[in-house]
Amino acid sequence: MSVSWKHWLCLFPQHAPGRKHERPIVLASWQREIVERHPGRFLRGLFHSDGYRLTNWTVKAVDGEPKRYEYPRYFFNNQSTDILGLCGWALDLCGIAWRYNRGDSISVARRDAVAGLDEYVGPKT
Repeated sequence: MSVSWKHWLCLFPQHAPGRKHERPIVLASWQREIVERHPGRFLRGLFHSDGYRLTNWTVKAVDGEPKRYEYPRYFFNNQSTDILGLCGWALDLCGIAWRYNRGDSISVARRDAVAGLDEYVGPKT
């Protein structure tokens, strides 16, 4: 399926030739206003396209015995530092704790942060 319309660039000014991680990705002022009003919906789109939720695990010694701990965690991966920055900004708007776990990846691992992101992201469809 394809659609052609000369005004697509008005709706998606970030669209341009080339790889998205090699060109600036900046929201237009009207897009920023929408994201500021609905950051959870923006996060849902980001995580459904370039993110995932998994069950992480670790083993720690408790009273000298190894014990396995499992916990849910989100990752968002993207080569574009601009898109990573937009994701971090939206997470901040929602009060969700996050950190870079690699140069191209954001991690959400704290229990309350994962629960908060669960409310916005939901299952991938």
